[in-house]
Amino acid sequence: MHDQPHSRRFGLPTATALVMGNIIGGGIFLLPASVAPFGTLSLLSFVVLTLGAIALALVFGRLAERDPRTGGPYVHARAAFGDFAGFLSAWSYWTMTWVSNAALAVAAVGYVHVLVPGHDTKGMNLAVALLALWLPALANLAGTRWVGAVQLVSTVLKFIPLLFVAIVGLFFFDPHNLGSFNESGGSALGGVSAAAAILLYSYVGVESASMSAGEVRDPERNVGRASVLGTVGAAVVYLLGTVSVFGTVAHKDLVGSTAPFSDAVDAMFGGGWGPTLIALAAVVSIVGALNGWTLMSAQAPYAAARDGLFPTAFATRRRGVPTFGVIVGVLLASLLTVVNYTSGSSGLFEILVLITTFSATVPYLLAAGAQLYFLLSGRREEVRTGRFVRDLVLALAGFGFSFWLVAGAGYAAVYQGVLFLFAGVLVYVWMAARRTSRAEGAEAVDVAAAGPEAAAAGPAVTADGIA
Repeated sequence: MHDQPHSRRFGLPTATALVMGNIIGGGIFLLPASVAPFGTLSLLSFVVLTLGAIALALVFGRLAERDPRTGGPYVHARAAFGDFAGFLSAWSYWTMTWVSNAALAVAAVGYVHVLVPGHDTKGMNLAVALLALWLPALANLAGTRWVGAVQLVSTVLKFIPLLFVAIVGLFFFDPHNLGSFNESGGSALGGVSAAAAILLYSYVGVESASMSAGEVRDPERNVGRASVLGTVGAAVVYLLGTVSVFGTVAHKDLVGSTAPFSDAVDAMFGGGWGPTLIALAAVVSIVGALNGWTLMSAQAPYAAARDGLFPTAFATRRRGVPTFGVIVGVLLASLLTVVNYTSGSSGLFEILVLITTFSATVPYLLAAGAQLYFLLSGRREEVRTGRFVRDLVLALAGFGFSFWLVAGAGYAAVYQGVLFLFAGVLVYVWMAARRTSRAEGAEAVDVAAAGPEAAAAGPAVTADGIA
């Protein structure tokens, strides 16, 4: 059953901003320094990854044409492979969102200290991190109109300074600042793969419009458009920003930089105001990402709860937002944040962050696999040859990109992620047992209401056989 039209609050610009805002969080501000050790061939990795991410975005658009309901990857995995696959998709995505929200909140603290120095205490850090979590949650609880407004404003505000550095930096570009094409000294293919392993998770969030399809106007058209436009917009900022930083900061300085965009601003204009500008952009970027990811943390369990695969409370929705899911997600993220600042060790926090790197890939793989299933099990005579071939190529490319994400996550992430994924089986067993119990109870009530005569008569016989 599709969501009613009046519940759809996101037009194409807002849906696009949701995708772009979720893709670009705080990580972009360190990316140029992270890939600098591999040389300029890392730009080639960006291009290859962008093509894979666009292919996956197009797959989500095609899937939304088939079924434009909230829940995106979960909905399609369940339709193709059944309840268990759908549950694994929803469980993995839900895990990834609230844990990564805690990580984003912790990342925001450092940038806030650049803007407001002199308050670096454990209690103040915790307060800032919790504020970063709860302000976007309050916007979500106010309804999808507020979510959309905050997302549009934060997306514009974050991209102004980023695009400023990216575009103006081209006028200060000095080829002598560039390192060699392959700084690692090994094979070029190995260098591309190594750089890609760092960059892979820069595109997590491409599914955001699909996940909120029930709130998007005309989702059959706009989910695909928003997914592609948001991915391309993020890619342009990534590529231009990295090129500008590469060309304005000397390579030997960039490799050890902890604030490459700030260093680029200082190299262009001097004056030492670069850190303040970039810190402000980073705080806005992270708050905008938290606004979008807080909504995402509630969408997958909401869709699963409607089908009886998550507790029914997650299906509670007000003003287009699954309120119970928002509250649970922000509470779990807050608890993890408190543990991070009070335990004296970040071990648990680091383990959970590793889990998210793997958990993000499960819904992607299942969604791309679902599209392949729909294409290969369908009646080909009803599909134009060109469209079938194109969709098949896109689905294979999206699956390959998702598989590459798994490989790039690393052994520790896959190990921890699989353990947590299998722990979710207990939740599935509990929900499946409850559904079976309710179904048997309802059947017993129906038999009792029909009376002894109906029970004694046995099954009815119709023209088509036994009813």
